[in-house]
Amino acid sequence: MTLLLDVRNLAKSFGGIKAVRDVTIGIQANSISSIIGPNGAGKTTFFNLLTGIYKPDEGKIIFNGRSLVGLRPD
Repeated sequence: MTLLLDVRNLAKSFGGIKAVRDVTIGIQANSISSIIGPNGAGKTTFFNLLTGIYKPDEGKIIFNGRSLVGLRPD
C-alpha cells in the first residue's frame, strides 16, 4: 500500500539537545493516527518539522509522494 505520509529517520537538535531523534513513521490514506507522549518528548517539534516551521537536521518527509523538506510553510 502507498503511504500518504512517510517520515524516515527524522532528527532535530537545538544546541546539544536532541528534540527529535531517528523518528520513522508511515501513515496510510484514510486512516486515523495519533502522536502521544509526555511533556518534552518532541511532539510539537515533530509537527513543526512536518509543517516546515523547522528544517530537519536529518531525514525525509514525504507527503503524497512529494518531499516536504526544504519547502516553505506558506
